[in-house]
Amino acid sequence: MLSVLFLLVALLVCGYFLYYETKVIKRPLLAASSGPFRRYLCKHVPIVRSLYYPTWWCIEGRAQTLVARIVRAFLAPHVRYQREIFVLSDGGKVALDWFNRNRSHKRAPLVVILPGLLGDSNAEYVKYLVKSIISMGAQGVVLNNRGLAGVELSTPRLYSACSVDDLSEVLNNIRLLQAKVKIAAVGISMGGLILGNYLVRKTDESKAILTAAYTISLPWNMFKGSAISKHEILWHKKYDWNMDEVMNSRTIREFDANFTAKHSGFSNLFCYYSYATLHDKLFRVQVPLLCLNAADDPFQPLEAIPVVAASKSSHVAILVTARGGHIGFLDGMWPADAEPFMCRLFRQFATCALFDVDGEFRRTSLLMLNHLKKV
Repeated sequence: MLSVLFLLVALLVCGYFLYYETKVIKRPLLAASSGPFRRYLCKHVPIVRSLYYPTWWCIEGRAQTLVARIVRAFLAPHVRYQREIFVLSDGGKVALDWFNRNRSHKRAPLVVILPGLLGDSNAEYVKYLVKSIISMGAQGVVLNNRGLAGVELSTPRLYSACSVDDLSEVLNNIRLLQAKVKIAAVGISMGGLILGNYLVRKTDESKAILTAAYTISLPWNMFKGSAISKHEILWHKKYDWNMDEVMNSRTIREFDANFTAKHSGFSNLFCYYSYATLHDKLFRVQVPLLCLNAADDPFQPLEAIPVVAASKSSHVAILVTARGGHIGFLDGMWPADAEPFMCRLFRQFATCALFDVDGEFRRTSLLMLNHLKKV
């Protein structure tokens, strides 16, 4: 009896690993036009041509999403920040958490991190990115959105997917203080949506300030996907939204209809989503932008990823893994022991773009502008 049971277990294990080897391990899809950006990535960022090995005991998208957060929360590296409270032009305040500012060279490249929805500098995925940035020899800062990271609202304005003005003010201030430093920006989930909207809404400004940009699990199409009660200032009766209705929202779509669209100055949800969504605006981007998405992201279906649009874009490349979930991308036997896949991809890309020892990335960027005119 035991021998039969052992044989059955052995067959199941062998069958699973056969499935893993043949169906799970795949080379990511690189959606990019056959121009200078794609050629540069294939030459200098080897991970885009490598097989992706999801953690064998956690391959499903929802599992990757949940397990990644739990594992990284316990094992995330310790990060020491220097906090600056930045006062915006309308009187609002955001926390800028700087790292590696004094230890790096004065001319060291700088990376700006935009966390996801309700995320801040203490989010586990942010800490792993910070570790990768420090290992590059770069300095960086986490831009915490209004009302987060322990900073109370000083105005009734929060943030949304199209809130690019705060990012613009911060980037312009950094450029003013560090005129000769190369700057890259990283946006995760909602942070990626804000970064993407900055790139398409402020084309000339972003081209002048940023050397490169990178996003993780960006929700491309808000039509496809779909903790503010503590801020007393939002409950005032003079505003267009009803906070009782807002707090009773049961879905993201209801919340956006009851609060975000009105708060952002849009007449209805359709207008807000149409303005904020990015899948149909890639042609406006003029900063080299590398995006990482998973086909099994539970918050954004595969058909929402603009693969076709990216294949016609001069400046946007999207790396799509078959597995990975939302900000998951676990790989290896025990994923917490090593640099996460999403961080390795960024480090390889950003190291080439920001340090650019032989000037090839700069030359490629110029070629990309020429390619833009032909697309």
